[in-house]
Amino acid sequence: MDDIVNRLASELAETIAAAVAEDPRVEACREKARAAGYEMRVSLEAVVGFASRTAPGTLAKPKVPRMRPARVPEMNANDRRFLRSLRIAADEPTGKQVD
Repeated sequence: MDDIVNRLASELAETIAAAVAEDPRVEACREKARAAGYEMRVSLEAVVGFASRTAPGTLAKPKVPRMRPARVPEMNANDRRFLRSLRIAADEPTGKQVD
């Protein structure tokens, strides 16, 4: 599907660029710039969004990934020893997990 989307987006960009280049108002502005001694280049940026359709007139419901609860990393004896070497006090394990 990525190839199809890329091809459609590229075709849209080319079509927009051609439409802008052919617009007589754009060409008139460029001629004014040339008369003043400047060359003008027009560059446009567009954000194009695509969504899959399941049936004509309806949008597919986006799939939202399920988030897992964050796991609290456990501190081992080496971690505590390292913190003590930096003169940082670490809590001793209590055997209970914090939710």
